Amino acid sequence: METTPEENQDQNQDTKGTSCFECCIKCLGGVPYASLVATILCFSGVALFCGCGHVALTGTVTILETHFSQTAADHAVLTDVIQLMQYIIYGIASFFFLYGIILLAEGFYTTSAVKELHSEFKTTICGRCISGMFVFLTYILGVAWLGVFGFSAVPVFLFYNMWSTCAAMRSPVANMTSVDSICVDVRQYGIIPWNATPGKACGSTLGDICNTSEFYLSYHLYIVACAGAGATVIALIHFLMILSANWAYLKDASHMHAYQDIKTREEQELQDIQSRSKECLNSYS
Repeated sequence: METTPEENQDQNQDTKGTSCFECCIKCLGGVPYASLVATILCFSGVALFCGCGHVALTGTVTILETHFSQTAADHAVLTDVIQLMQYIIYGIASFFFLYGIILLAEGFYTTSAVKELHSEFKTTICGRCISGMFVFLTYILGVAWLGVFGFSAVPVFLFYNMWSTCAAMRSPVANMTSVDSICVDVRQYGIIPWNATPGKACGSTLGDICNTSEFYLSYHLYIVACAGAGATVIALIHFLMILSANWAYLKDASHMHAYQDIKTREEQELQDIQSRSKECLNSYS
């Protein structure tokens, strides 16, 4: 029974649709979803920390210059330190953008689904060393970001003390006493020297500081920056687990390939022996 051209065309379209569907399934199977999630989390955390931290540091300088240190020499060192930290933020953002892409690429090339697409893939000592180096480097970065996370909580604590003091002045208990006796002295935190003037804010002056946009914005930006540092720590821990699993897979794959090579040589030698034995028997007969 012959088929019409229309039926042949429909069959070709079904075949193409099936092949495209299988290709899409293979491509989706080769995506390292764990590395992808860790990369997105790392990018988000670093972006929040760097962006919010940069703006919050600028607001902090404005608050100190306006309300706590009227002499430029008193906060000159702090200004230089903050500018240095802002430059460090630029470097951190650039480094982690490249490092996240590298780890994502490493996840693509070490995913088992990708190796199934390339059955002749074989691990090398260099590849295993690179994977081990990423494990070690990610561990070091994770420990460093734990310190960054702890350091980013310090300005949150300082701003929270100021905010809670302003909230206490507005409470009914504070109205029974002198509001001017409630003060916040930033000199006790070592931010500016003890001879800085005025160095502290009391009463209504402190309340006005808490109502400024610089204080409100900087306080909330420091909170977001601290949360971003925490998200980066979680992302690096996630990366560390992924890289350790990939390194173990590469190690097992290398042992498996070595075993398969030995087994193939032994089978080839056995076949050679059998062929020689047959040849000898044929010659005797």
